[in-house]
Amino acid sequence: MTQRKSKRTSTTKCPTTKNWFVWQDIPGKGKGLVATKNIPRGTRILSEKALITMPTGRTIEERRRLICQQLDGLNKEQRNAFISMHNAYGFDDAAEQYLGIYQTNCLPAEEIPDKTAIFLEARRINHDCENNALHHWNDKFKRHMVHAIRDIDAGEEITLTYVAFLDGRETRQEKLKEFFSFTCVCRLCSLPKDQSQERDRKLEQISRTNELFKANILYFMVSPLTTLGYLYTKIRCYNELGREQYGHAQTLEEASAVLIAQGDLARGGFLAQKAASICKILIGNDHQLTEGHLAMARDPSRHPLYGFSMKWKTAVEEVPQGLESDDFEDWLWRRPKAECLAQPTRPFSQSNFSGFVDLLSKNSIDAGVSGGCSKARHSCFLGEIFAMTCQDPLDLEVKDIHNKKTTIHFYTKDQGREFGDIGFQAGYTIAVLDASRYDFKFGPPGIRHVDPRMIKVIACSAPTSFCLGHYNA
Repeated sequence: MTQRKSKRTSTTKCPTTKNWFVWQDIPGKGKGLVATKNIPRGTRILSEKALITMPTGRTIEERRRLICQQLDGLNKEQRNAFISMHNAYGFDDAAEQYLGIYQTNCLPAEEIPDKTAIFLEARRINHDCENNALHHWNDKFKRHMVHAIRDIDAGEEITLTYVAFLDGRETRQEKLKEFFSFTCVCRLCSLPKDQSQERDRKLEQISRTNELFKANILYFMVSPLTTLGYLYTKIRCYNELGREQYGHAQTLEEASAVLIAQGDLARGGFLAQKAASICKILIGNDHQLTEGHLAMARDPSRHPLYGFSMKWKTAVEEVPQGLESDDFEDWLWRRPKAECLAQPTRPFSQSNFSGFVDLLSKNSIDAGVSGGCSKARHSCFLGEIFAMTCQDPLDLEVKDIHNKKTTIHFYTKDQGREFGDIGFQAGYTIAVLDASRYDFKFGPPGIRHVDPRMIKVIACSAPTSFCLGHYNA
C-alpha cells in the first residue's frame, strides 16, 4: 500500500486515553477502540501499566497459581474486567479459565520478552493485518504504549496486528485461526490472488535476505559492499510495501554500522538519522532506541566499530546536496553508477528488439493477441544486467536498449532458483521473449517473468548482442 503523507503535526506526548478513542461496537468484531478525533501519525495513543504480569518459561501449574494470586489482589471492577475478556481456549475449572484468558490477551511487558502482561485498554484493540497502530514496551517508564503508525481519521477503528509483519497470507490465516479462533477478512487477506502473491513474495525476499545477512554476519568486515547490497534489498522491499516497521529501522541501523566500520561517517550518520525518524513514529522520542539512533546520527564516530577500516573515510558533513532522488540513493548505498550503453558497431532495426517503454502492458487489449495474422510476431526485450537486486526470490535490475533501468521479477515455479549457476552477472546481456510490462501494486512497473524457457543470458555486453538479429515465429 502507499503510505499516506501526513499534513498534520505528529506528537509523542502522552495524553489521557479519553482524548483519543472510545470503546464501542464494531460491525462483525464485537467491540473495539474507535478514534474520536483525527490522530496524527506518530501520536502516542495509549500509555498503560500492567494489570497482571507473568514471567515466561513457567509451567502450566505455576502460571495458574500466579494468575490466581494476582486476581485475588485486584478490586472487583478490575477482576470483572479480566474475567469478561475473550477466551480462545476451553476450560474445566476457574484456574484453567483464567489461564486461557491470560494466554489469549497477554502482551509483551519487557524489551526482551521475558515477561508478558495483561493491559486492560490495549487488550481491547482488535486485529488487522494492515494495522494502523503499533504497541511496544517502554522500559524507561515501565509502561505498555501504543503509537499511530499512520494518520487515523476520526471514526476509524484503531487496530494492531496479532501476527508477525513478515508472515504471508496463508501463515497469517493459520495462526489467527489456531491461536485466536477467527478467520481474518481484512483488506490484505482479501487481496486478489496475484496481488497477494506479489506482497508475499516481497515479504519472502526480506526474510530470505535477512537469513543470508545473519549467516554471513562477519562477512561484512571482508566484503562490506556485498553486505550493503543485502541490506539495500531489504530496505527497497520495505519501501515498496509502504510500511515502516521495526525491521525497517533495524536494517537502517545495520547498514549504518557497515558504513561506519569502514570510516564512512557521512552515510553512516545519515542512515542513523533515518532509523531515528522511523523510531520516533513507531515508539516515540523518549524510547532508548530512538535516543540511541539520534546520538549516533550526531556523532557516528562513537560507534564501537568505527575505525575497523578507513577505506571509505568521509566526514559527517560530506553529504551531497542537490542530487536527484535516484542519484542520492545510489550515493547513499554506494551503488555503481549506471553507464550509458555504447552504440553497436553495426546498425540494428528498432523493430528487432524492445526496451521497457516499447512493451505492451499485461492488461493491454493487444497484449498476447496475434491480431488475426497467420504468423504471430514475437517481441524480444533486450537489456544489460546491472545488478542482482535480490537473490531469492530472484530480481534482476537491467538497463534496456534506451538506457533505462527496470527490474525483471522471476515468478517462475522455483522463483529463479531453477537457473542455478547460469551466471546472471553484471554486464551480461539478458533477452526475454514476449515480455510485457506489468503494473505491480507494491512497487514500480517492471517485467513479471513466468516461463523459464523464454529467457536467455548471453555472456557479453548488450551492444554486442544488438547485432544478433531478431526473432520470428
